Amino acid sequence: MTALLLDRVTKDFGDKRAVDDLSFAVRDGEVFGFLGGNGAGKTTSLRMVLDIVRPTAGRIEILGGPPGREKSSELGFLPEERGLYRTMTALDTIAYFGRLKGMSKGDARREGRALLDRFGLGGSAHMKIEKLSKGMAQKVQLATAVVNHPRLLILDEPFSGLDPVNQGLLEDEIKRLSHQGSTIVFSTHVMQHAERLCDRLLLLADGRKVFEGTQDEARATLPARLSLVSRAPPAGLPGVIEAIEQGGEGDWREWEVRLVPGGDPGDLLQACTEQGFALRRFEQRRPSLHDVFIHLVGGEGAQA
Repeated sequence: MTALLLDRVTKDFGDKRAVDDLSFAVRDGEVFGFLGGNGAGKTTSLRMVLDIVRPTAGRIEILGGPPGREKSSELGFLPEERGLYRTMTALDTIAYFGRLKGMSKGDARREGRALLDRFGLGGSAHMKIEKLSKGMAQKVQLATAVVNHPRLLILDEPFSGLDPVNQGLLEDEIKRLSHQGSTIVFSTHVMQHAERLCDRLLLLADGRKVFEGTQDEARATLPARLSLVSRAPPAGLPGVIEAIEQGGEGDWREWEVRLVPGGDPGDLLQACTEQGFALRRFEQRRPSLHDVFIHLVGGEGAQA
């Protein structure tokens, strides 16, 4: 089943096209990374999904129907620009958001207490938000997004401004909700989080999709890279388009080797065996999502 579908969606703000003919689908139960640099159109796309702004053209389907307030009980949302009612207590804040999502008062408070305990804030339930540290307030904000056990959780740059401890907490919460069956869509320009969490991902640049698929499919867009230690230069081997010497000892030299697009390292290893090409090391270098981002989108806005 498809939890979220965008079909040829475009959004214009005057003469500025923020999202350009964007189509993608998020499957029920997957963790989907929505990746791109600053200004790529991520936030605008997610706001259209949440019916905060309307598309100029195209169709959006969310949990089997059009966006709208009637979906709120099944949704969770953590905005990039965060803010809480400073004079409310932590527990009252979480319970308030739970009530907005259709929960009963008792259920909202029980789930709020459970979340505060899990996030290490059980002793701060009755402290006002203005008295909490920034990190503590960030945990409360996260709790407001997940208090209703959302069927679809949307996180807009959720790791922005979080310290390493709270980044780990958020990653754990995403994994926990995913294991419980929630569909999770999060935007980010920090590739390391996507690398650890995503089942599939989309790369966005200037409002247009440049890639959609799995991490392995994304890495396959880059030429294979190998590290070899050999006596002879590997430049003449089948499929090798570049071999850069990296140093070595004695007669053995280390080479960074790049294959033709679509080249199979296994074919190269077989050729080495058949030709008697002496090897001391043959190691494939797995490209990171950061490498893929630079290759497909460019370096602006990408963080490793």
